[in-house]
Amino acid sequence: MSILRSWKNFFAKKTSSKPVKIVGSGKYVPQKVWLEDIEREYNIPLGWSAKHSGVVSKHWATHESVAFMASEALKMALTNSYLTLDDVDLIISAGSSYDYPVPHQAPLVKKELNISNKDVPAISVNSTCLSFVTALDLASSLLDNVRYKRIAIVTAEATRKTLNPANFETFTLFGDGAAAVVIEYCPDSTSCVVAADMITVESDAEHTIVRGCGIVNHPSLNNWNPELYSFSMNGRALIKLTSERLVPFLGNLFERSFIYEHQISWVIPHQASKMGLELFRKLCPDFGDKTISNLETHGNCIAASIPMALHDAISDGRIKRGEYVLLVGTSAGFSLGGLILRF
Repeated sequence: MSILRSWKNFFAKKTSSKPVKIVGSGKYVPQKVWLEDIEREYNIPLGWSAKHSGVVSKHWATHESVAFMASEALKMALTNSYLTLDDVDLIISAGSSYDYPVPHQAPLVKKELNISNKDVPAISVNSTCLSFVTALDLASSLLDNVRYKRIAIVTAEATRKTLNPANFETFTLFGDGAAAVVIEYCPDSTSCVVAADMITVESDAEHTIVRGCGIVNHPSLNNWNPELYSFSMNGRALIKLTSERLVPFLGNLFERSFIYEHQISWVIPHQASKMGLELFRKLCPDFGDKTISNLETHGNCIAASIPMALHDAISDGRIKRGEYVLLVGTSAGFSLGGLILRF
């Protein structure tokens, strides 16, 4: 990737980094499944997933609710932060999966935690695959050391029941899991959110869609139809959109950040698909072996993909304090989003 910027633009555009520190992270994954077992059970050609989706194993929820997975990840994040929820001023549930259409997901996560801090507010954010990145951006803006000193962000995704076994592409690709972080206002640290951005190309909003369950195709109007009520996507159209939009988008993001691409230590892209990750590496070759991927062992876990990979890289010591990390991805809608974090 070659992102060209003039010195004039570089100094003219100002960025307002936000003193935000990730003080702890957590993760929860349900039962592990091997794709060969899934292929045998559903008459999918053996090896199809590894070749086309890039997934060898993943995790699928069985008894777990979305709220349960989220609460387990958040408990771990709090433990790793040496905090309790009494120390948190806001809970943000950031994801596309939900246990019920109403209420929204965040109160259910809070209920699952059975906490003593009865009045802490809980809100939900859904920008599908970019929900965690969106929530981190929003939370960094809210932290002011007055009303909000610490915010917990948790993302949990359960895809299994929304997938159509006849659609090999989606059925082999998507997995389940949860991850959480606790962030705090920390002006005395080098940690910060350097810059963030998001664009939405609304004309291509329906390339990823679940057509049923909403007002247009309400269940009361239709007998069960997997074509309506299962997730579907136009993978080729999404790849084309990403190839056209990604480099200009990143160019704008870096131009606002006051840092250069070579200063990035790690890149965590959304684990969209094997083809999507290959395209990212082709379009952004300068990031090379800085790219973190868990697609092969987790599949595409929608909004949980980025924070799960982030937690793993923090836990195993790859990401160190003071390093710059780029979180970037696409989401249904069609949107592109990115955030540069100094860990």
